[in-house]
Amino acid sequence: MSKPVMETNFADLKLLQRGKVRDMYDLDDKLLMVATDRLSAFDVVMPDPIPDKGKVLTQISLFWFEVMRPIVSNHLVTGDVDRYPDVCRPYADILKGRSMLVKKTKPLAIECVVRGYISGSGWKSYQQSGTVCGIKLPDGLRESERLPEPIFTPSTKAELGAHDENIDFERAAEIVGRPLAERVKETSLSIYNKGAQLAAEKGIIIADTKFEFGLDGDELILIDEVLTPDSSRFWPRATYAPGGAQKSYDKQYVRDYLLSINYDKTPPGPNLPVDVIDATREKYLEALRQLADTAYAI
Repeated sequence: MSKPVMETNFADLKLLQRGKVRDMYDLDDKLLMVATDRLSAFDVVMPDPIPDKGKVLTQISLFWFEVMRPIVSNHLVTGDVDRYPDVCRPYADILKGRSMLVKKTKPLAIECVVRGYISGSGWKSYQQSGTVCGIKLPDGLRESERLPEPIFTPSTKAELGAHDENIDFERAAEIVGRPLAERVKETSLSIYNKGAQLAAEKGIIIADTKFEFGLDGDELILIDEVLTPDSSRFWPRATYAPGGAQKSYDKQYVRDYLLSINYDKTPPGPNLPVDVIDATREKYLEALRQLADTAYAI
């Protein structure tokens, strides 16, 4: 287990922004994305890191970026710290395994969500109206049930600490333009279908996921992270049983703990017990091992 990284402070680099998990640095013509071990739940960053979480997220994203190249290009330049600009060299020990050098793009102003199963906010919406983001679903679905086919359910991008808002396709088209909205819908569904099939072969159900895209000139490219336990719901195939909540490989373990102590979902988050931290770390590592057929040197 490596020393956890709650945040980075690289004196020689220009910090562009700190997200819920990633610290972003501006390297002139490129960006340096550093995945810390921060964990957010209910849109609140918890005070305790999950050791190695950032490394797991980075390695899973690197795996999927390569798998998805036939479908869509991505922003990755390299994840090899030895190929980073010289200015990054003093920080190589921290950056190794948890960072990516990426292209600068113009990010789209929507989150591209694909759901293959009915869960989370989709399940809540379905219970109320029988729809998710304006899409009518069959009657009688159970919680966590597989949908007849995956659906594209976009959302707005909220500022740090705020909640994304589910929107229908028409609203997404108003925000980014209809031709681009059609492209990201088709691309998102293609990535999800390929990823879900591959993951299923490795014993993981990807119930739903969230993608981000950017424009590199006129080219649509995949950015940020892809099909990780932070951006997706990962369920073990072996224990899957529709009709309720599922066991998961992601931070649901932390969410369940927070619900058990009646956490009010407002900052600051409570400290996490050691057993919750350890169990969550193992969930992330298990997802990496199963997907990439290796434990990696973490």
